Amino acid sequence: MPVAGPDTMPENNSIRLQIPPADAGQRLDAVVSSLSNRSRAYVTSLIREGRITVLGETKKPGYRVKPGDIITGQFPPPESIEALPESIQIQPIYEDSHILVINKQPGLVVHPAPGHLSGTLVNAILFHCPDMEGIGGKIRPGIVHRLDKDTSGCLVIAKTELAHHHLARQFKDRSIQKYYLAIVHGNLKTDSGVIDLPIGRHASDRKKMSVHSHISRQAMTLWRKQEVFRDATLIEVRIKTGRTHQIRVHCAAMHHPVVGDRVYGPKQLCQSLAHALTDPPRQMLHAWKLGLIHPVTETVMVFESPLPEDMAFCLQSLRQSNNGSDGYE
Repeated sequence: MPVAGPDTMPENNSIRLQIPPADAGQRLDAVVSSLSNRSRAYVTSLIREGRITVLGETKKPGYRVKPGDIITGQFPPPESIEALPESIQIQPIYEDSHILVINKQPGLVVHPAPGHLSGTLVNAILFHCPDMEGIGGKIRPGIVHRLDKDTSGCLVIAKTELAHHHLARQFKDRSIQKYYLAIVHGNLKTDSGVIDLPIGRHASDRKKMSVHSHISRQAMTLWRKQEVFRDATLIEVRIKTGRTHQIRVHCAAMHHPVVGDRVYGPKQLCQSLAHALTDPPRQMLHAWKLGLIHPVTETVMVFESPLPEDMAFCLQSLRQSNNGSDGYE
């Protein structure tokens, strides 16, 4: 009997496969996860519940399969979640049956949380994709990364279990390419640089992150100048890791916080910036480009999100204040 693959899975989500000699010795959860295109964590939970068996017997997720073992089981229909579809406008950049890439507008919270139980990107996606496949056993958008509420730009959503699993792996092994544009305070001394400082929760303010936390994780940010103004600089930023508030915390750590950042930046703009800008409504940070491998076609794809109006206006005002000079390029 040939090993069942994703394209031979019955429509009722049942699975039946026989282990060939070549696959002997692999973990049960790993084999089923690979063949069913479902996450290993989800498969593990089903094995422990006895929904997936070997020769009719319940086994542990770490059971080493043997030649001739017949694995049978059924994936239950996805459960609904508390988040409800809401008609919230989103700006798709690319969409197919597996992934959705959007240009997230500033002010939009990505995921429901206390204080933001509705009006989020999750609510918008559930409305935009009413036939979304169940992911991890629940009908929910495949949020594999996030942007802060007031950060705009490229964000990818997985529409299937396969896409979610594939994209999550790319983020974990850091093969995803993430480029940002940020307007920061002051003029940097060099044309480019690397910030390699660990980030963890702030010791006294649990809503903030810090490079001086007792419990922290490695974080790396690469930057280079794009344009210089009197008391501000436009920089291109590439992040090697994806820590909470990473760019904002790292820019503040090198004493060039993001303009408009009311958490990590100064409470007031310096006199020259205040003269050039109306008070920015948010941090001037934009997820500019996103490069990834398509989870099904394996094609390398690069998406680009245009600057939002508020950030484009901010740059225009800085250029005008810079006596018409385009500055550093």
